[in-house]
Amino acid sequence: MTVTEFIAKWRHVGLTERASSQTHFNDLCRLVDHPDPVSADPQGTWFTFERGAARATGGDGWADVWKRGFFGWEYKGRHRDLNAAYAQLLLYQGALENPPLLVTCDTDRIVIHTHFPNTPGETRELTLDGLADAEQFSILHAVFHEPERLRPSKTIQAITEETAGKITDIAQALRSRGIEATRVARFLDRVVFCLFAEDVGLLPERIFTRVIENAGRDQARFRATVGGLFAAMATGGDFGADRIAHFDGDVFKDAEALEVTSDELAMLAGITSLDWSAIDPSIFGTLFERALDPDKRSQLGAHYTSREDIETIVEPVVMGPLRREWAAVRDQATALLEGKATKRMNRKAASLIRDFLGRLQSVTVLDPACGSGNFLYVTLQKLKDIEKEVIVFAAPHFGFLPGVGPWQLYGIELSKYAFELAQMTVWIGYLQWVKRNGFGQPQEPILRPMTTFECKDAVLDLQPDSVVQEPEWPATEFIVSNPPFLGVRKLRDSVGDEYVEGLFTLWDGRVRAEADYCCYWFEKARAQVEVGRSKRVGLLATQGIRAGASRDVLRRIKESGDIFLAVSDRDWILDGANVHVSMVGFDNGEQTTRVLDGQQVSVINADLTAALDLTAAQRLPRARGVSFMADTKGGAFDIDRETALTWLHAPNPHGRPNSDVLRPWANGKDITRRGRLMWIIDYSPGTSKSDAARYEAPFEYVQREVYPRRRENRRAAYAERWWMHVEARPEMRRALAPLRRYLATPEVAKHRLFVWLTP
Repeated sequence: MTVTEFIAKWRHVGLTERASSQTHFNDLCRLVDHPDPVSADPQGTWFTFERGAARATGGDGWADVWKRGFFGWEYKGRHRDLNAAYAQLLLYQGALENPPLLVTCDTDRIVIHTHFPNTPGETRELTLDGLADAEQFSILHAVFHEPERLRPSKTIQAITEETAGKITDIAQALRSRGIEATRVARFLDRVVFCLFAEDVGLLPERIFTRVIENAGRDQARFRATVGGLFAAMATGGDFGADRIAHFDGDVFKDAEALEVTSDELAMLAGITSLDWSAIDPSIFGTLFERALDPDKRSQLGAHYTSREDIETIVEPVVMGPLRREWAAVRDQATALLEGKATKRMNRKAASLIRDFLGRLQSVTVLDPACGSGNFLYVTLQKLKDIEKEVIVFAAPHFGFLPGVGPWQLYGIELSKYAFELAQMTVWIGYLQWVKRNGFGQPQEPILRPMTTFECKDAVLDLQPDSVVQEPEWPATEFIVSNPPFLGVRKLRDSVGDEYVEGLFTLWDGRVRAEADYCCYWFEKARAQVEVGRSKRVGLLATQGIRAGASRDVLRRIKESGDIFLAVSDRDWILDGANVHVSMVGFDNGEQTTRVLDGQQVSVINADLTAALDLTAAQRLPRARGVSFMADTKGGAFDIDRETALTWLHAPNPHGRPNSDVLRPWANGKDITRRGRLMWIIDYSPGTSKSDAARYEAPFEYVQREVYPRRRENRRAAYAERWWMHVEARPEMRRALAPLRRYLATPEVAKHRLFVWLTP
């Protein structure tokens, strides 16, 4: 029985308690996929109706339903006092062997009181219509199957962190033995899915746990048996005495099971008791990826992006227009169905609802930097929620089935670890939703190959001999993503000069070379919208996108469409660190409302402000030669104050002091915060290598700290003149020479600050 069928059946039942209670309870059993008392326990020894019990105050009574170690359940007539029923159960609880849950019900409401030892009691009330909500249905399911999930103080976040931590330990143990990282990742992906599948009932009860228990300390037996289970899941069929559903989805097509040590087998046994059905994929994916990807090991134990954070971009960009469409359809359908609706009106209402469900099932979403799939998982959950809302609305009149699924999601990811994990994250999230919301067992094959996910670079296809091509993105209605943030200098260190020069060549004229790495995703998404391959986009960016070269991509977005949503400054978690980001939502200009930092505004400028558009300001001719960009050092020329003072007193063979090439130095951080009192080695423009070498200590430092990197620079001038700053700004120096002081301001700071400095 589906949740919509259950609600529709019991919404208008007015029978007495005696006439309705057992039928109602049997329907609940069907709803949560649990055998009824007569089928499960014909003798009535551990699960039964009318459990006789002695009252604590004397005399005999009955609990309407009892399941040993789970609950005592008492019914009352519709709209009767459930507090009285609870008081009655309290009288029986000792004779009922002190079950952890005491449940009262009047067919409209189910009230659950927890009674776990050494914990404060908690009360949860479920309503008939509320069972359509995933959280309420999940609670009801737990009453029958897993009352421990209702123990107070245990959160999904805590469970997820615990499971991810245990998997991390196993991953590190396997990697420490030299097993290739991709093999470890693929094996543990399967292990996690098996643990999840047995906890939600997709696999026979405790089957993976039994495989581990039966293996004991026999590693060879475990490897052979678990490999057999993987093979059975790939095709469906028998595994010993159990029937295994057909999973497929390419997850189990390669049945390799790693050889594990006895210690690792013990670690696997230790994680089987955890509640894998309760993990939050939006958290688990990130934590698991850090365990699997060697490049992300440093982030273990760091913070992660929460579901609530992800929803701040998904909700307005994807769900906002869909909710507006549904509100209009719902109003029309309600008007048609109110009162004495004719057959023609019923058909019209059914057609409206059917068409909107079809609309939801045709939605496509791309994350072109999908990582472990967090954004796609959250988006799918919200699409499923609105689909269920529509089905529940229609249930009293029409029967519709859900059809939204992972096959509507598209992902692009360069990391092979995250690429596979993203698909697992989405599937676990989807199956979790189906089970929690009472829609029964998914059809076989339970998983499908995710051909909509691609493992590739999203903004540059670098071919042999430095030939560059622009990667193609699929046409999807929505794009949501958290693309990588990286300034161009750090980008060179991260991916190398050949890649960076390829970016500059491919995107010349569209993205300025000085722009942040995330800007290439913005421009690519903008182009998708401009040619009609996408409709709405929501992306995160470094705060620097509001200024300088990075801001040009926002200007181009406004030229071909418009920005309808912006959060100019928000705390965020990036690679485990707390940072500040901007969020931008844009389309082709179709949406006429604009929201900036939570407030409705008439326009959002390219610098993510709504006041006077300073981005349109023109340079004053009289200001030319008055303001300059500071020099660019291009290496580790900066030194601390103590080193500088030592060198200032050190002699040189040619008699000139080191003060000729040493000067106090400040960057943007020194201006916006407390100054660090740093100095810098700064040879005047035109200084030859032989003249530079006359200043012994500074030159030796530059030769040791700067030369090894600069000699590899692709720009010949930078590599050949490695002792000089790469851009020394001689015009600026000439303008400053006669001055006693000058004003400095950081170009990309959040606030415009001016500070007096001396030349």
